[in-house]
Amino acid sequence: MQIQRRVAPENSDSLKGFSVLERIYAQRGIRDSEELDLGLGKLLKPGLLPDIDIAADRLCQAVIEQERILIVGDFDADGATSVALCVLVLGAYGAKHVDYLVPNRFEYGYGLSPEIVQLAQTMNPAVLVTVDNGVSSIAGVALAQKEGIDVIVTDHHLPGIERPAALALVNPNLPESEFSSGALAGVGVAYYVLGVLRQKLVDQGWFEERPMPNLANYLDLVALGTVADVVPLDSNNRRLVQQGLLRIRAGRCRPGIKALAEIGKRTLSTLSAQDLGFAIGPRLNAAGRLEDMAIGIKCLLAEDFREARQSATALDQLNVARRQLERDMVGDAELLLATDQADTERTGLSVYHESFHQGVVGIVAGRLRERFHKPVICFADAGDLAPDELKGSARSIDGLHIRDVLDQVATQHPGLLLKFGGHAMAAGLSIKRVHLERFGVIFDKAVATNCTPDMLQAVLLSDGPLEESELDIETAHQLAAGGPWGSQFPEPLFDGEFELVSQRVVGSDHLKIVLKSGHKVIDGIAFRQAPLPTDTKRVEVAYRLSVNDYGQVQTAQVVVEYIRSIT
Repeated sequence: MQIQRRVAPENSDSLKGFSVLERIYAQRGIRDSEELDLGLGKLLKPGLLPDIDIAADRLCQAVIEQERILIVGDFDADGATSVALCVLVLGAYGAKHVDYLVPNRFEYGYGLSPEIVQLAQTMNPAVLVTVDNGVSSIAGVALAQKEGIDVIVTDHHLPGIERPAALALVNPNLPESEFSSGALAGVGVAYYVLGVLRQKLVDQGWFEERPMPNLANYLDLVALGTVADVVPLDSNNRRLVQQGLLRIRAGRCRPGIKALAEIGKRTLSTLSAQDLGFAIGPRLNAAGRLEDMAIGIKCLLAEDFREARQSATALDQLNVARRQLERDMVGDAELLLATDQADTERTGLSVYHESFHQGVVGIVAGRLRERFHKPVICFADAGDLAPDELKGSARSIDGLHIRDVLDQVATQHPGLLLKFGGHAMAAGLSIKRVHLERFGVIFDKAVATNCTPDMLQAVLLSDGPLEESELDIETAHQLAAGGPWGSQFPEPLFDGEFELVSQRVVGSDHLKIVLKSGHKVIDGIAFRQAPLPTDTKRVEVAYRLSVNDYGQVQTAQVVVEYIRSIT
């Protein structure tokens, strides 16, 4: 493990006055304090999103004429929040017939498949809106359009060469898109469409005899879906997330989010983006991973806290089961790789076992990526509907665009990949079971071709040291308030050398430590860290400075990311 310190770009002088945050922001590419204005007035305008007016016009007609609208979502937290957002907002706009459908991943797989369209037909929609999916649903969209259902695709995933022939395809990542942020999550795209729809309804005089909803009241859902999907927190996404967090902290959020925060032992008034990503999002995702996302959507749509808490409790139980399954699968995967040295020597790793659960392979791939610092694909059986197929989930390393690698494999080896899609850091794919070994060799070569040695070196990017005077509760509060932090706008990480005053194991495998810098003594916690040698006197530490709420008085503590003995 190497610790590298970030370097602030030039021309950051206008950020003076932000103390320690000045350096943090500059090292994340912020050059002007205007970029730190997270008000809704600074949101990018929707007009440059492809087909957004076509989509909004058709939905406007459907609302006014009271046509049936069907929302088809994805089975993760982004998909669930997108579905809930559309159902709630369309209902608030006055639509009387809004239904939703989320494919069970184990029965139907991903996206708007022909099978899902056939199921959708039983609900007799005039308009079908996909959220967080659809850009690769060529056959499904074609069938729906053939059957007289107008399809509006709202998605953020990268398109393939062929596109679905939908009435409208709203996606910031289409090559012709002039919208300056491709980082929107699926729920962000849906939010923009609903905003334009509201203006269309205003123009039609729709709200002259009914109340006009404030779309900002639904930003709690947008914040949750955006953070949970780990999309880059560029300035536009940070505005959406920050405004959602402000509403959550004020208690102006869905009962389901309150219930998930409570069951995750998070305080609503101080909820952070990290809490959305590590406490609320995983519980919501657990439904789609192990069973059916319907329970997650039910939680988000609940109108009273009691109902929401029942769903949140069920989601928490699923998450406990998911964590145990994840631990078992990671252990089995590491054992499988360890039994064949050639596997771990590969640049691109792929692993499969017949016991692996399809809903958890993405998490396992992520854990293995962290363990080996290499791109990893974890495969599981595709299920009864395709017994001769495997479904894989890929996780990449910085600098390697995993979807582009899969595209290269598909181009050079036609027929090897049945389907694939995704982003730079994560992707999904399907292959024939008989091609598993061949795919592993080809994937390894493709990764090796696109990787440099530096990319395969595990590196922690640090914001440098904190002064002794900055190791206090005031700085911890300042850092917490300086976010939201997240993907590609990471929470501040510092490094330095400390005297190790004491260490003791707490829980099963965590290390409680006391560090000293000059005259300042500060507590720390290192999760999943073995004890250091008993004669250790000084340590090098990469750490986050946080607020410790344990006890009656808040104190500053360091949360250790990396620690090693130096004397």
